[in-house]
Amino acid sequence: MSVDMSSQASDSNEEFEDDEDVVEGDIPDYYDGLDDDVAIEEPFDPEEYQFNCLTYRESQRVLTEEFNNVASVLKVSPAVAKLVLVHFHWQVSQILERYKSNSSQLLCEAHAQPTSICRSLTAGTSQQCGVCLQLVRSDALLSLPCQHSFCKACWEQHCTVLVKDGVGVEISCMAQECSLRMPDDFVLPLLPSEELKDKYRRYLFRDYVESHFQLQLCPGADCPIVIQVQKPRARRVQCSLCEEVFCFKCRQMYHAPTDCATIRKWLTKCADDSETANYISAHTKDCPKCNICIEKNGGCNHMQCSKCKHDFCWMCLGDWKTHGSEYYECSRYKENPDIVNQSQQAQAREALKKYLFYFERWENHNKSLQLEAQTYQRIQEKIQERVMNNLGTWIDWQYLQNAAKLLAKCRYTLQYTYPYAYYMESGPRKKLFEYQQAQLEAEIENLSWKVERADSYERGEPSANDRGDLENQMHIAEQKRRTLLKDFHDT
Repeated sequence: MSVDMSSQASDSNEEFEDDEDVVEGDIPDYYDGLDDDVAIEEPFDPEEYQFNCLTYRESQRVLTEEFNNVASVLKVSPAVAKLVLVHFHWQVSQILERYKSNSSQLLCEAHAQPTSICRSLTAGTSQQCGVCLQLVRSDALLSLPCQHSFCKACWEQHCTVLVKDGVGVEISCMAQECSLRMPDDFVLPLLPSEELKDKYRRYLFRDYVESHFQLQLCPGADCPIVIQVQKPRARRVQCSLCEEVFCFKCRQMYHAPTDCATIRKWLTKCADDSETANYISAHTKDCPKCNICIEKNGGCNHMQCSKCKHDFCWMCLGDWKTHGSEYYECSRYKENPDIVNQSQQAQAREALKKYLFYFERWENHNKSLQLEAQTYQRIQEKIQERVMNNLGTWIDWQYLQNAAKLLAKCRYTLQYTYPYAYYMESGPRKKLFEYQQAQLEAEIENLSWKVERADSYERGEPSANDRGDLENQMHIAEQKRRTLLKDFHDT
């Protein structure tokens, strides 16, 4: 329950032990430990996703096995097999099909074999290096299968500069307009120091993983873990080492139901239009009845003015008594059907109005998550205090913690429904989405209200009715969340 505050101004590959410290204001992973506490009629979980967390050595073993298998089938060296695998994103079945139809074309497309051979102009014992123009003995020149010959010193300089610039697999022949890539068994002997060789191996590993359709590097700072899946999808994964949570497909923050391309567009737009939307960032609005200044200090959108006791919605300022039946109107943007026939200035104003409508709701749920994280911390402290004072056991009170975690889980999903709706084409499917979005929002606000009331509840023994009411609301909210994801999350 949010009330009036008008009188106040307000590169390692080693494995490490898990850090169990929780930053104040953060909710530990709210996906953990909830399924047993929230009974769901629909057994299908649209977010269920199988993945493995691999260490550096485990990842190397997986890659090496694929190198060797493909090299054996293609009858090429493992170094060449790596170039082929990277180019075709490790789609082994596709590689084998292409190999059967035209093996030579396969290697050319992967830049592992030249499309044509450079012929030497002279047959003498000495030739001119094409880079430094020095005459050197023919047996002192080095070349790739394309037969572009250069002296060893120039090859060394070429590889050294590129490795220092962070290039791995994409090091290619020095000849102009020659795209033939240099296999690692050609590059490594040319690097003058072990330090450079180690860097080159790290860059190769990075390129191998980033090109592999079933692998992703954990985006956590200096984290060596690699996530492995069977089928790449825009799904939530979590690192077992640093506990970073992200979308497997784009390695950004998890963003269901919005797809990866849409969330990139939305975040770019928010950054570009941040100054336009700055006024929304204020935490204050006026009470629609007595006009006193209200500050939002909780996640719930159900506001109650401490002066006139008027209950209203923080987002649309509508009367809360009738708001339960009006959530569809509160969360839905009403398009102007005649806007295409109006002036460019009018269309620009309408576009800004639409963006601000969705941005305000996106930003509001983001702030609610932060405020409800503080509520979670208070609940944790109160549970600890009650247990220490023998006012029940931890199990007796754990349902409050589970309710706060589920609230964050549902609100996080709701926040990402607004970019989805902003870019969605008008039509029956959008109407269905907005209806489900409004239902989810209504149940989340009911849950938030009950959680914040439970946070301020001071009696020693938990009421069976209060607990049952809260757990029933948890079930309803999670059911609405799963229904929306099942119907609209990219499958």
